[in-house]
Amino acid sequence: MSDDFPEFRVGSVLSTSFTGTLTERHGARVERIPTPARLQAWFARFDLAVARCSASDLDRAYALREAIHVAATARAQGAALPTDAVDLLNEFSARGGATAVLTDDGRRRWHLGSPAAVDAALGVVAADAIEIVAGARPGAFALCASPTCRAAFFDTSRARTRRWCDMNTCGNHAKKARLRAKEAHAGEAHGGVTRHAF
Repeated sequence: MSDDFPEFRVGSVLSTSFTGTLTERHGARVERIPTPARLQAWFARFDLAVARCSASDLDRAYALREAIHVAATARAQGAALPTDAVDLLNEFSARGGATAVLTDDGRRRWHLGSPAAVDAALGVVAADAIEIVAGARPGAFALCASPTCRAAFFDTSRARTRRWCDMNTCGNHAKKARLRAKEAHAGEAHGGVTRHAF
């Protein structure tokens, strides 16, 4: 990872991992794919390596990311799917042209053309989003409990009670905030002295 960019959030669901490239949507926004090269690196991280990415590819990726976020948020809130988001998801999926290939070791790999094209990779992401928004996979959409994040994520836990889009970031922030509040309250109860355990 370059020191100039935050790490990618890597989840088990491709399309919500893609929406996770923009975090803290209701706070100090963190853009994890600010350049075409970072978009190319994200694709490579998810086995969708492309030959090159341009500024216009990045703009199209942002449009798809927002359409997925809007549709996933609507699902999490039990609202109707916005027509604009549905149309964009369908358009990206249809334009993609990627084909699934079975490898000798029994895994699925995506063939993105020769040379591997950004539209094909975006089509794979869109098709993944369509599958989960349509309910074709077990799980449910939820919104992150962090008031500065509110990212839509796909909860595949047995009880569907997950609260955080990412336990290592939003979940840890919440735990630390609770601990600080508890220490401050304990400090007030002990005459303003906060005790720290080391």
